Amino acid sequence: MGSLENERKTTGWAARDPSGILSPYTYSLRNTGSEDVFIKVICCGICHTDIHQAKNDLGMSNYPMVPGHEVVGEVVEVGSGVNKFTAGDIVGVGYVVGCCKNCSPCNTDREQYCAKKIWTFNDVYTDGKPTQGGFSGSMVVDQKFVVKIPDGLAPEQAAPLLCAGVTVYSPLNHFGLKESGLRGAILGLGGVGHMGVKMAKAMGHHVTVISSTDKKKTEALEHLGADEYLVSSDTEAMQKAAESLDYIIDTVPAFHPLEPYLSLLRIDGKLILTGVINTPLQFLTPTVMLGRKSIAGTFIGSMKEQEEMLAFVRRKI
Repeated sequence: MGSLENERKTTGWAARDPSGILSPYTYSLRNTGSEDVFIKVICCGICHTDIHQAKNDLGMSNYPMVPGHEVVGEVVEVGSGVNKFTAGDIVGVGYVVGCCKNCSPCNTDREQYCAKKIWTFNDVYTDGKPTQGGFSGSMVVDQKFVVKIPDGLAPEQAAPLLCAGVTVYSPLNHFGLKESGLRGAILGLGGVGHMGVKMAKAMGHHVTVISSTDKKKTEALEHLGADEYLVSSDTEAMQKAAESLDYIIDTVPAFHPLEPYLSLLRIDGKLILTGVINTPLQFLTPTVMLGRKSIAGTFIGSMKEQEEMLAFVRRKI
């Protein structure tokens, strides 16, 4: 076990301006401490948020920026206070690498909602250094924000679970939607949507994929195992499906009307938003009131849910 006192350098692929073009960038890793884990990166998933940030689509990018928050790597060295990991472990790092550790969310395993959370990249760590992500050779991360990858999950399989996977697992877990026999839908079949279908099916749900066209019908039904496919522009099909769903996980990251999807929910049904949308969404209140329906948001998942989710995937998928 090393002292971890000296700064290390690593090379990553950085965006340097809103073009989003990545090029090699060598930088110093932050000073490490007793609670830190030094990780050699094996692979990193690509999330659409990485692209948004690299291109400054959200108006908050700082350059140079090394994206990447679906990171899997091998532990090389640990600090003296680290008791969860040892050299050689295969581990993962998601979208958050720091929090205040004192607020209500932090003290109740909901640290992703901490007002002082620190993003894996495009943020500033407690030492004043910019955080850089997993499109790199190595990282230094507080052990609280590192999760062990279960045996049997290949690094490239595990990586997208650390954002897309936990983003759908967390609402299913939090809103009491893990019991078998539920009827749910996944709106949008991108990266998060794919995970939503797989997770919900593994929980024993009847799963409908909702999309604006039929282009992904074969993929949804034959490759991912969805039970039904609903084209939102098909008025007759949408009317037929009215009040048939217990929940909808809405993964669409662009403006879209909510009323058509609220109409698909049963009494007490839930429309759960996961997509980042900068345009205000609107709906008529009777579409919610007359069925005691809920519109909720959710953001990635806690470290506890990361561990639960990875164990669930290892067992069920």
